[in-house]
Amino acid sequence: MAKKPAARAEFVLFDVLYEDGSRRSNRKVPGGLLGGLDGDEPARAVIEQQDREIAEKSGQPPLRIKSLQRVGAKK
Repeated sequence: MAKKPAARAEFVLFDVLYEDGSRRSNRKVPGGLLGGLDGDEPARAVIEQQDREIAEKSGQPPLRIKSLQRVGAKK
């Protein structure tokens, strides 16, 4: 008997520019959270949460996000 295809988690990638001028590329955000009336705004909350977890583990303060852009999106 054939296996059922596994449900694939779809992610949207974002480039993040921080207020100190640093940039992080290809930050993953679950695609199911995006769209609707809020557009890409929920991605900011997800990435800020990821940053807080990273900062907690590294002992450094989290950086403030200046802007987000989808990878491959036209400017």
